[in-house]
Amino acid sequence: AFPSGKARAFGFLTKPLDFEKTIITITSAADKSRLARENASLKRLLLSGESGYCGIIGKNTQMTDMWIDIDRDPDINSVIVTGAGKAFSAGGDFSLIENMIGNSHEIMKTWKEAKDLVYNIINCNKPIISAINGPAAGAGLVVAILADISIAGKKAKIVDGHPRLGVAAGDVAAIIWPLLTSMAKAKYYLMTCKPVSGEEAERIGLVSMCVEDDELQQIALDTAVELANGSQSAIRWTKYSLNNWLRQAGPIFDASTALEMLGFMSEDVKEGVLSHREKRAPNFRKDCPL
Repeated sequence: AFPSGKARAFGFLTKPLDFEKTIITITSAADKSRLARENASLKRLLLSGESGYCGIIGKNTQMTDMWIDIDRDPDINSVIVTGAGKAFSAGGDFSLIENMIGNSHEIMKTWKEAKDLVYNIINCNKPIISAINGPAAGAGLVVAILADISIAGKKAKIVDGHPRLGVAAGDVAAIIWPLLTSMAKAKYYLMTCKPVSGEEAERIGLVSMCVEDDELQQIALDTAVELANGSQSAIRWTKYSLNNWLRQAGPIFDASTALEMLGFMSEDVKEGVLSHREKRAPNFRKDCPL
C-alpha cells in the first residue's frame, strides 16, 4: 500500500484513480511479475480507513463514482475489491448517521449516493471480484454482494443491520438478496439482522464460494487473471445480460432505499444509534401506524 491513498502505476496498468481512503495496488512483487508475464490488466482495490475499516458512503463519494472511470478505462479488464485491514468493511459512521437524522438535505444526498453506487456497479462493464475478508457490513457490503464473483473467507461475517439501527433494509438488500438466496432466507437474515458466516453464505447462495482464509487473496487473484485474459466482449456481454435481472428490479431497489431514507426521520433511528453507542439492546416503540 502507498501513503495518502495513492498507488504506483506499473507499465501494464493504467494510472490509478486517486481516492482519499481507497488504495489501488498490487498484492506483492510476485503478483506484479506474474501479471506482467500473463499480460493481465486488472486493478486491486483495497478498502481502507481507520483500523482497516471503511464505511464508504458519505465519507468517500469517489468510491461511488469510480466505477464509471473503471468502465471507461481501456487498460482495465478485471477488478479485485478486498479489505486492507482485518475487515472487508464496517457499517456506517455513527456521526454521519446522526448528522442525517431529521436532515432532509443530507438524507437526499445520501439517497442519491446509495443509488449511484449500486447502479454504477451494475453498469460497470468490467468483471468485479470481491475477496471478503472478515466482517462485511454497511455500504462496503454493497460492493461485496454486487460483485460479479464474490469469494468469502471462512472468517467472513456478513451483516445487514439496517433494522437493528431502526431503518428499513436498503442498499442492495431488496434488489439482490432474494435473487441470490430465496425470499425466505432474505427475509430471515434481513429482518433479524443475524450475521452470515462465509460458509453459510456459500451454502445459501449469497456468495459465489467460500475458501480458506489464507487462500482467499490468491484465489481472487487467479480468478481476476483468468477473466482479464478471457474474451472481453464475451465476458462483458454475459455480465450485461445477466445484470438485466438486477435492472428490472430497479423499482424495487429505488423503493427500498427511499423507505430506508424515510426511516432517518423517525424516532427509532435515534434509539438505534444510541443503543449502539451504549452497547445495549434497543428499546424501539411497539406502536406503529403502518
